[in-house]
Amino acid sequence: MSESLPTPSPPFFVVFNRASGRGDRDEVGPAVEAACRAAGRACELLPVESPDQLPAIASEAVRRARDAGGVVVAAGGDGTINCVAQAVLGSGCAFGVLPRGTFNYFARTHGIPADLDAALRVLLTETASPVQVGLLNERVFIVNASLGLYSQSLEDREVWKQQFGRSRLVAAGAVLATILRGHRSLSLTIELHGQPRNVRTPTVFVGNNALQMEQVGLPEARAIDGGSLAGVMLKPVGRWGLLKLLMRGALGRLRDADQIVNFAFQRLTVRPHRFGTRRVKVATDGEVLWMTLPLRFEVAPHPLMLIRPDGLPEERRQAQASLAAAESEAGG
Repeated sequence: MSESLPTPSPPFFVVFNRASGRGDRDEVGPAVEAACRAAGRACELLPVESPDQLPAIASEAVRRARDAGGVVVAAGGDGTINCVAQAVLGSGCAFGVLPRGTFNYFARTHGIPADLDAALRVLLTETASPVQVGLLNERVFIVNASLGLYSQSLEDREVWKQQFGRSRLVAAGAVLATILRGHRSLSLTIELHGQPRNVRTPTVFVGNNALQMEQVGLPEARAIDGGSLAGVMLKPVGRWGLLKLLMRGALGRLRDADQIVNFAFQRLTVRPHRFGTRRVKVATDGEVLWMTLPLRFEVAPHPLMLIRPDGLPEERRQAQASLAAAESEAGG
């Protein structure tokens, strides 16, 4: 009886954004090729030189991966990963990530290291498992989506990055400048669990990243782990009130803030209240665009099959412990 040949490992189709936050324009390609060559794994590189190329290249990577039974890999920040995930979702392809951005919330919450060699080891040795994706009017978000003040701060952050470079300090400075410049509240009708409610709020924030929620001290992180999205709204508040909330978030204490309304859901609809605004700026994973109300936030019906380590990452364990300690202190 003849022995069956081993099944070859699926090839990688790597979309890498040369404009992402680490200034490593020539590092990703050679590192991927070297790691795959050492592992006897086929790979094809699809570099992105400018943001407007990304959707088409992501779609091409998915097409090739489907034809070859391969894995689509996104190398870049959360915005790059978002765009590639949009193309992968529902395709049947497994998805891999090489985080190269400033914050890398998606990779961090799933235990994928920021170090390129370590992330490549995960890609080459681990298997795919399902992870939740959010949708805003059918547009994918993997970390968060928002409208109002938060989305404006992200737009301002991009301007600051162009002037001062990419770093967390620059991002924090941009947020501070947005708050000090002033803001206006939105008049909206929020439909949650089938019940409409009229609100005035500077911002609506929807999270799909448990680590981000844990770090600012919001218990809705557990809801995300359980298959829901986390909603956060601010009550109307002035500049100094916003600065205090910013400090509370930095200290992981937002759960104690009276100005915060937070809740878990699987579907949320945002409409204009009477003659309120009809078009708003929204942000999905840091990318800002205009959308027409109503907005529908929901959990995607199908997950991404992400190549990641098993178990809860150490960063998540530490964040959960900090949140539990803060809740215990508040309860005591």
